[in-house]
Amino acid sequence: MPSSHTSRSDVLLVPASVDELPDVAEVYLEARAAAEALGAFPPGVHSPHEVREWVRSWDLSTREVWIALLDDQLVGFVNLTTTWLDGLYVAPSAQGAGIGSALLDLVKGLRPGGFGLWVFECNTPAREFYARHGLVEVARTDGRDNEERSPDIHLAWPGS
Repeated sequence: MPSSHTSRSDVLLVPASVDELPDVAEVYLEARAAAEALGAFPPGVHSPHEVREWVRSWDLSTREVWIALLDDQLVGFVNLTTTWLDGLYVAPSAQGAGIGSALLDLVKGLRPGGFGLWVFECNTPAREFYARHGLVEVARTDGRDNEERSPDIHLAWPGS
């Protein structure tokens, strides 16, 4: 596994440490709130406190969390298991600058055999982003199995 990776000269992608998980939680909360405001995410079902506790509880021995640093500030992250991209979030202030693409390229490099992810059907910007990057739709659900009870789509990157 690479120890660091950059896709842009000004963005550094590195594995997260436990000490960085509180900042990861803040990016998650900011990005999700911005997406909710645009109608691209259903309303959250957990309080900010619950989200912060959940992120701080991530076991970095069973999942990989990589962070994107821009001018030493955490502006995005990916959270992955061996077969799933469980989350890719970029701070609203850094969106549109190629950070999400850099993070997704990193995941493709770390998981050359492919991976899957779930995206809410209402999240058109994310669906378009993943389609531009070669992910394909595998299945759709009515959302009864996710906490938000919102229709979602299983996407996959088949690998290189």
